[in-house]
Amino acid sequence: MRAPLSLARRAIVLVLPALLAGVPLLPASWASEPPAPAPVPAPAPEAPPTAPVPPAGVDPAAPAPAAPPEAPPAPVKASDFKVKDLDGKERTLAEFAGKWIVLEWTNYGCPFVKKHYNATPGATAEDPATPGNMPALQRKYTEKGVVWLSVCSSGLKKDGSPREGYMEPAAWKDAVKERMAAPTAVLLDTDGMMGRAYGVKTTPTAVIIDPTGFVAYQGAVDDQPKARGNPSEAKSYIAEALDAGLAGQPLPQAETKSYG
Repeated sequence: MRAPLSLARRAIVLVLPALLAGVPLLPASWASEPPAPAPVPAPAPEAPPTAPVPPAGVDPAAPAPAAPPEAPPAPVKASDFKVKDLDGKERTLAEFAGKWIVLEWTNYGCPFVKKHYNATPGATAEDPATPGNMPALQRKYTEKGVVWLSVCSSGLKKDGSPREGYMEPAAWKDAVKERMAAPTAVLLDTDGMMGRAYGVKTTPTAVIIDPTGFVAYQGAVDDQPKARGNPSEAKSYIAEALDAGLAGQPLPQAETKSYG
């Protein structure tokens, strides 16, 4: 009778055949697992933004300094022109050198122009009619030595038909008389070259040239940009500019947006 095996020898006898056969002795779930990742520390809270520290001697409650005003536009030399008047005489800018000059682009067929030339009939047959707003300005300032040139840049279309405002010189003379207009001359810029030289695109438009030959003002004739209304109730930019210029004062403004 064999002596009983010791516990250790018995374990070897049981385990050795399994090891030789390649059988795992422990379940797969018991296999060693990778170590758990180390905990990531939470990010530190961001510090609140700090207000900039004003320089010494500056009151942080004081308002910011205002931006410097824009420099006025550089003066523009007036473009020379050579345009015939109603009598067929060529008129030029050089002819009126040393004087205040108003170039008033007009078109008697334009509704924005018509309101400026509407005369008020007399109360009776013996009473003279009252000139409209534009003829009244023409009379007032030509009496002060201002040269007032009404300019019409309407011509003929390619097919020979007239554009709005175009008239032959004889018809122009009748129209001027009917409206009681009193410019120094009416210039017929039928090819539009003078209008393009001054960048005029609408009627009425005013260009005022100072005695040195520079454009002092260009734009609307007044602050009432509509076809209807009473021009005498509007602010006349022409009168405003001429009154300042004739008094030797700076003009209130050099440019406005024309309408028409």
